[in-house]
Amino acid sequence: MSIDPDPYAPIHSDDTSTLDEQFVEHFSDPPIEETPIESPLPITAEPVKPAERVGAVDIMRGVALLGILAMNINNFGWPGSVYSNPMADPGVRSIDIGLWAFNHVVFDTKMMTTFSMLFGAGLVLMSDRADGRGAKLRGIYYRRIFWLLVIGCIHAYLIWEGDVLVMYAQSGLLLYPFRHKTPKTLLIVGTILCLLFLPLFLGLQSVIRYAQRISPQVAAEIKAGQTPTWFRGLVHRKWVQGRASMDQVGDGFRKDMKTYRGGYIGIVKERAGELVQTHTFGFLFGFWYVTGRMLIGMGLMKLGVFSAQRSRLFYQRMMLFGYGFGMPLVLAETFHIYVSDWNVHDRLGSLFSGWMFVGGFTGIPLALGHIGLVMIIIQSGTLQWLTSRLAATGRMALSNYLFDSILCTTLFYGYGFGLYGKIHRVELFLLVLAIWAFQLCFSPIWLRHFRYGPAEWLWRSLTYWKFQPMRRQVEGSLVAA
Repeated sequence: MSIDPDPYAPIHSDDTSTLDEQFVEHFSDPPIEETPIESPLPITAEPVKPAERVGAVDIMRGVALLGILAMNINNFGWPGSVYSNPMADPGVRSIDIGLWAFNHVVFDTKMMTTFSMLFGAGLVLMSDRADGRGAKLRGIYYRRIFWLLVIGCIHAYLIWEGDVLVMYAQSGLLLYPFRHKTPKTLLIVGTILCLLFLPLFLGLQSVIRYAQRISPQVAAEIKAGQTPTWFRGLVHRKWVQGRASMDQVGDGFRKDMKTYRGGYIGIVKERAGELVQTHTFGFLFGFWYVTGRMLIGMGLMKLGVFSAQRSRLFYQRMMLFGYGFGMPLVLAETFHIYVSDWNVHDRLGSLFSGWMFVGGFTGIPLALGHIGLVMIIIQSGTLQWLTSRLAATGRMALSNYLFDSILCTTLFYGYGFGLYGKIHRVELFLLVLAIWAFQLCFSPIWLRHFRYGPAEWLWRSLTYWKFQPMRRQVEGSLVAA
């Protein structure tokens, strides 16, 4: 009988590498061939065999994939302002506000943080298995990164502008030299990169406060016929321009409604310019945010955290820290946003308020709490009907991620069913539940018949520049008498 694992097995049903763990791409033994002793064949990297998968990583990636859709759905169905401010929806109801608060506390930034950590964890798995076989990794790794970048650009420019693949590929270029660092080094460097947000935040906050203070003074000087200094005049003009830009939220809302209810070509043209800025200057601003989390994920993988190898007490303490430290902060931030009417009265001034830092930082401890909870469930052996399907969904994460974008843009944009701006937050979440159910049911069925998801197959084939076997089949060498 075949030893090819059952895709429904809860932890050991291991098959393909995917999205943001990204590359649990491992290496199988090279073929045995008759070769002269004086010219042995080099050991080269090959695609991962099913038995080499790490099921707990797949399950965690499946959880993160489903969670990210709960946040992305608002950007699929509405202009960007509705994502962070439910009141921007003209038909908002109390239940919509409650669901916004739930998503903000449970999913927002926590799922992206988890995805980023899993991306780094994938490199550790690749490196460990390559080193164990004496295989060369660098070429394979960078080719995978290159093709991820290509897939991400196609996704971003031609399907949906909310793509994360480009950013992950850009950050992934920086990870390779860290693959052999100790867990302690990775956690320290990753934490430092994440905390670089603090001096950046404090610097921008100081600039904002300075501009707030002197702009009225400069306006009074100009009104009195006086000429302000060049620098004070520049700060005043930039402050006025910034306030005007932030106050034009309503204009941007109407523009997006018109654009995304229109045709395909118009949508592609509209988002192209902004995406170019995001993928160039925007990355220089935000690389530390993602890369730091990837390095932390590498450290956690080396410590056995993502493979469910630590003790139950360890994961309980992880949950206690994550939820005990992060939850009170994010609840306080959520309450502040609500009572301040989503900062609609001073958008620019509140942009760099202390609560912005709280919101950006709490994603890490809460993600750790989520990870600890999932690992305890895996170790307990409970909910296997769910964890087995989460593992399959995680193994097809790239395919499922692209499916979400194609389906939702078709449903909402003008070239499809034109539902953009017509379905409110609660109804959007019901759609999310339907997509979750479909992917949890369909992914294991697909993996019964195929080794990889379609996007994973394409990615692997491009990486190795060779068509990879797609259908599952019983190989003579794997059949027991």
